[in-house]
Amino acid sequence: MKTLEVVMDIVYWKRQGLSRRQIAKKLGISRDTVKKYLDDPEAITREKPKRERRSGLDQYRANIEAWLAEDLGYKATWIYDRLTAMGYAGGYDMVKRVVGGIKGERLRLAYMRFETEPGMQAQVDFGEFKVEGPDGSSKKLYLFSMILGYSRRIYAELVERCDQVTFLDCHVRAFAFFGGVPREILYDRMRNVYLGRLAGKTRFNPSLVGLAVHYGFKPEVAPAYAAWVKGKVERPFSFIREGFWRGYDFSTLEAANRDLQAWVRAKDERIHGTTREKVSVRFERERPFLGALSRHAFDTSERIFRKVHKDCTVRFEGNLYVVPHTLVGSQVTLRVKSSLVRIFHDDRLVVTYAIPQGRGHLVQDTRFFEALIRDREMNKKKYASRMRRKGRARMVPAYAEVQVQMHSMDNYQRVAEVGL
Repeated sequence: MKTLEVVMDIVYWKRQGLSRRQIAKKLGISRDTVKKYLDDPEAITREKPKRERRSGLDQYRANIEAWLAEDLGYKATWIYDRLTAMGYAGGYDMVKRVVGGIKGERLRLAYMRFETEPGMQAQVDFGEFKVEGPDGSSKKLYLFSMILGYSRRIYAELVERCDQVTFLDCHVRAFAFFGGVPREILYDRMRNVYLGRLAGKTRFNPSLVGLAVHYGFKPEVAPAYAAWVKGKVERPFSFIREGFWRGYDFSTLEAANRDLQAWVRAKDERIHGTTREKVSVRFERERPFLGALSRHAFDTSERIFRKVHKDCTVRFEGNLYVVPHTLVGSQVTLRVKSSLVRIFHDDRLVVTYAIPQGRGHLVQDTRFFEALIRDREMNKKKYASRMRRKGRARMVPAYAEVQVQMHSMDNYQRVAEVGL
């Protein structure tokens, strides 16, 4: 292969008046080579066309392209296994190169790496883990993870549910673990966070908005189909799954969380592959930039709004809960958590009840019926028409009437002694 310097010499000696034969003899090359580069000196800078090489994989290329058109996430190992079953006798490396080439053509996207400022952002996600019992049964656990963007410090916790209350509780514990709050938190489009868009604006879950207002952070949602935006939290899931969970002997949720948090704290002393610094060292630089924790913990209980019916009850999950008669027709807020329901009116706690097992129960505090009996004005309104009709001088006892009403309700069992 001739070099650019040889071509330069050919052109030089030609300008000095030498013939092609003389140049060829002087440089030790053929006259055809001299003619080629005198006719087209820039040919040396152009790449030679690559010769197509046939391989035993060519006949299967259409299959590979069809699979990747169906799902670009199929891995080369998966495709290799299917090709082998179809008669392919070649090696895996060839399949890997072809799959990588096709994926590269379909994903010609460029990403710019950026580093988050200290205290600026955290990323949150849920992952799913499977636990198998000794009897062969299995159940799901969920991994909540929050990672600080600058230091890469992780808070991780295994939970049994991924409902809204648990989701918010995990935030509260993560903030306590970090000793502060980042300015914004990035999520994917999970139902606990994202409700859609309205008039060009993102609609967040109201409970999450309440948490954000209380702690002073801004929720953000990653664009759809843009996993690279949340790469900082996506990679730790694999990190925890492969480093901690694989081969872990699960006994109880409490023990697993103790072991997980000890493992994560130990990993804070590693040199991070991207930042090339210890996680703990970078966290010490990030800590002063985190927002201060609130003096009071956020009430993460589920909020449910109900109207009080004429029989002084509100309905929730197949049970009736008695409230004061003065709230009939009003809207109250039920805050549900840890098998308790607290009933509020205008931010004032009215009563707390334990949630009974099953459905069809009437849960009451007898003080509310006693208050109704003592309310003369209310009883006058209720029984005035009856008194006029019968011409009676005295009012029918209200308490007896209330008891008849309550006992006549079908399919409800009375549960007493619940005024907590």
